[in-house]
Amino acid sequence: MIDLIASLVPSSIAVHAPILLVLAPMILAPVAALMPNGRIAWLLSILATGTSLVMAIVLLSQVRSIDGGAIISYHIGGWAPPAGIEFRIDALNSMILLLITGIGFLASVFCWPSVVAEIREAKRAMFMAAFLICFMGLCGVASTGDAFNLFVFLELSSLATYVLVALGSSRDRRALPAAINYLLMGTIGASFFVVGVGFLYAVTGTLNMADLAVRLQDVGDNKAVLAGYAFILVGLGIKAAMFPLHQWLPNAYAYSPSFITMFLAATATKVAIYAMVRFLFTVFGLDFTFEGSSLIWILMPMGIAAMIACSFQAAFQTDVRRTLAYSSVAQVGYMLLGISLATTAGVSAGLFHMLNHALMKGALFMAIAGIVLTYKGTSLNDFRGLGRSAPWTMTAFAIAALSLIGVPLTAGFQSKYALVDALFESGWSWAVAVVMFSSLLAVVYMGRILEAAFFRAPINPNKKHKEAPLVILIPLWILALANIWVGVQGGFVSGLANDAAASLFIGGAR
Repeated sequence: MIDLIASLVPSSIAVHAPILLVLAPMILAPVAALMPNGRIAWLLSILATGTSLVMAIVLLSQVRSIDGGAIISYHIGGWAPPAGIEFRIDALNSMILLLITGIGFLASVFCWPSVVAEIREAKRAMFMAAFLICFMGLCGVASTGDAFNLFVFLELSSLATYVLVALGSSRDRRALPAAINYLLMGTIGASFFVVGVGFLYAVTGTLNMADLAVRLQDVGDNKAVLAGYAFILVGLGIKAAMFPLHQWLPNAYAYSPSFITMFLAATATKVAIYAMVRFLFTVFGLDFTFEGSSLIWILMPMGIAAMIACSFQAAFQTDVRRTLAYSSVAQVGYMLLGISLATTAGVSAGLFHMLNHALMKGALFMAIAGIVLTYKGTSLNDFRGLGRSAPWTMTAFAIAALSLIGVPLTAGFQSKYALVDALFESGWSWAVAVVMFSSLLAVVYMGRILEAAFFRAPINPNKKHKEAPLVILIPLWILALANIWVGVQGGFVSGLANDAAASLFIGGAR
């Protein structure tokens, strides 16, 4: 299917796929802002994200067309790197681009009823324009081969996100302080990152990441490089909601407009983790001694702490969106645990779980958007009896919840099994017990929601049967069925993760 869609794109367009993927939302965002009503802006967002998705499919097909994986280097303005700005696409970021654009397209399709219910009419066109800027920034982060431009795209996405979160104040006044907290933490993270990049530039004289990787090999344990590494790791750790730098996330997810919560949960932290992996393995490399110790003594403990502490926090929440928010931080812990193994199998498992988590959380928050639209509540009590009054919506929610737990024949089981296998392979059998314990806690906090929805009577006995609109149900069930498809036949997705991990190691193995 990937190759079939790619073959339909003319070669004269396909050759410019790296830049077109970013240009489509960049050009249509201001056009959407000028539209007289939000509905036209919504249709433009579908057009922009759909175009980017097709370009991402083209890039993935091009990268996979050569045994061992190709690297696509696109020179902006015809200026060759390292002097010019480069978009550099390999197996890793072609996978991330497919994730961002696929989720972004489904989010655009589903969002309109939710936007109408939660955003004032006068602000809807600007709201969709801000979403396209956020989407464009995430695509740019995953495309660029320039460290400073990665910062620029990251901040474009973040600035738009702050606005999108704040616009939730029309539904819940707590969205404004949540946006301010997000702004403060995001600014700190971005400042740390750009300071780290400044240290690297001072030492090497280049911002091109491929050129940085070559020049840093000759620098050794330079103190400026060590400082730059530390600043970059902390900055991206904040953006990725790495424990204990995650405090901005629960309120941002709980009080944002439902559409934005779904999109951010499925993409934003994943892009930050991509950037972290890119710097850890491509720019610095495993031979960088400070990095070798940081993987074991920083990423691994933080990942395990997140898996346990945030799973406990999720179990004690009474708001379903906050439960899922703390769960997201715990799931980031699984990803970091795999990456900290610093093996092809471990990194592949971490990336595989990252892809699957996007499918899980995308479906879960999309279902919650449908519930908010039809039943106006997100507390645990509000979910009582919804399995009977909204069976299609809640069945899709249940599938994604079982995938989050890691039940066999779901996507979550496949990636957790891959992680456990990588842990055993590396001799970290003790960490397997942590994975199992965290999964049991997921049974508790997701089980509470499912028990209320399917095994309790509604508080309001007059609650009538009412499903989410079809425009929400269709993309919701696409994501729910994707969780089952990956659980039963996950070769395509696991293959993407394997290829991405192999591209990070010289010779494809370690």
